Amino acid sequence: MKPTLRPPLPWFQFKSIRSSIAAAFSCLILVSVGITSFISYRLSADAVEKNSQAYLSEIMKQVGANIQSYFTNMENISTLALTNKDIKYFISNTVFISEADRRIYEKRISDMFQSILYTRKDIASIMVFGYNGKFVSDRRSTSLNPHARPEEQLWYKQAKQEGGKPVVSSSHVQHVIQNEYRWVVSLSRELKSTDGIAGEGIFLVDLNLSVISEICSQVNLGKRGYVFIVDSGGNIVYHPQQQLIYSNLKSELIDKAMHTDSFVTYDGDESRIYSVHDTKFGWKIVGVAYTDELVTNKHTIQSSFLLLAVFGLAITLLLSFVLSHRFSKPIRNLQDKMKQVEKGNFDIRAEIEQENEIGQLGRTFNLMVGHTKELMSEIIKNEETKRKSELKVLQSQINPHFLYNTLDSIIWMAEGKKHEEVVLMTSALAKLFRASINKSDELVPVFIEIEHIRSYLLIQKMRYKEKLDYRIDVSKDIMACKTIKILLQPFVENAIYHGIKNKPGCGLITISGGEKDGKLVFTVEDNGLGMTPEQLRHILVPKTGTERGKGAGVGIANVHERIQLYFGTSYGVSFESEPEKGTRVTLTIPKSE
Repeated sequence: MKPTLRPPLPWFQFKSIRSSIAAAFSCLILVSVGITSFISYRLSADAVEKNSQAYLSEIMKQVGANIQSYFTNMENISTLALTNKDIKYFISNTVFISEADRRIYEKRISDMFQSILYTRKDIASIMVFGYNGKFVSDRRSTSLNPHARPEEQLWYKQAKQEGGKPVVSSSHVQHVIQNEYRWVVSLSRELKSTDGIAGEGIFLVDLNLSVISEICSQVNLGKRGYVFIVDSGGNIVYHPQQQLIYSNLKSELIDKAMHTDSFVTYDGDESRIYSVHDTKFGWKIVGVAYTDELVTNKHTIQSSFLLLAVFGLAITLLLSFVLSHRFSKPIRNLQDKMKQVEKGNFDIRAEIEQENEIGQLGRTFNLMVGHTKELMSEIIKNEETKRKSELKVLQSQINPHFLYNTLDSIIWMAEGKKHEEVVLMTSALAKLFRASINKSDELVPVFIEIEHIRSYLLIQKMRYKEKLDYRIDVSKDIMACKTIKILLQPFVENAIYHGIKNKPGCGLITISGGEKDGKLVFTVEDNGLGMTPEQLRHILVPKTGTERGKGAGVGIANVHERIQLYFGTSYGVSFESEPEKGTRVTLTIPKSE
């Protein structure tokens, strides 16, 4: 059993083309608006995000500038120490004239440092460590921590290594002064001799880490945004959650920040913007902002695009329904015309309003209806012709002369006591007329037609005695095939009356049938008088009533016409004949079980 083909999109089937067009337009518009809105939103969001990165970068530059100003002031203080004669004298002499002189120099230097601290609350301490073992600070009475030797501190070693250049340390706890432990950032610098070659000591300025913390905490990067600082070695100088970092409860992307100016990280639906700013003294100031907090109008953008998309979709959907109605109107009009044709109105015509495919369809419809009307008229005419032909055949079969002669022969055989011949001829006549008057089917099996012609030839054989002989050779393979009834009798009758009756000696009629190239081919051949070429040219021309009454033969042309009416013009009757040699008639019909 052949499988039933289903449409590829059964959910996209509609009863009207207007609904299909509207649905197609709607889907197309929906996809287009969705894609356009999504792309527009992404472009806008990306633009806002880039602007946010630029804004964050500017803030980091400002934070860096503020911190830089502090260290510039600390550098200026170190420069002051380099040029101060008291400091130079204090750290360059290993032995003073007297202890009083030493105290005087310490007081002068300490007073100068205190005056600086008085104006700079952000500085935790100022100290000088001479290579000669002398030490002085902003405090008049200061004791160094015996457990923290200055020369072992990192800031001390780095300053000595740089040979006079300022060095800024990372954040650390300053514990060189006894009983003081402060979180500071140190600027240290080696003090040179007058000739600028030999080092004489280390100058140290400690900046309170709270100052940097205050600068960074004042930066507004949203509720969760923050700023942290790392030094050139990747060590954290400042972080708002520094204790969590040290205890490994929190981590930062320090390695990436050391090599990238700006980047964005994604953690699920949450994204963070990192902006890195380099300072002159080697620190990197990193700002971290959460995108959804920094881009405060992100939801506004989403809502705006959503409203715009909904409004645009509503307008375009309305437009799609209007256009689908307009486009489908000519098709619906054509559909109404077709329904009228279904009801049998073949006088209807479609109105051609457009010069497009629908207009061409309307023209084709009009041509089809007109052609259908002509075909129906022709079919009716053919049916009428067919009925008339059948009536002519019936009239030919009930030939008064044939009936009179047959009955006359029966009477003579009865008077001659030939009872078997009377029964045989009467039975053959009954079968002949039964086949002639049977109107139940227009097409009958071949074996019925052969039985009919056999009865007819039996009657004629009994009438003409030794004057007539016949042979019937029809293939058994075609006996069940269909043929029009009373197909062969007109040709057999014509062979008897016009070919054999007036011929000296015995005449022979041979009837054969078989299949050839998918067609049924019957032949009726006699050895009678034959026909001239002129007679052959007029043999298939229907005879008038006067000619038929003169014995010009029965419906030969009528049979040819019936075959072509039933089966088409490619089938029919053909003749071959020569005078004094006989005639051969070939009948061709399609094979039909």
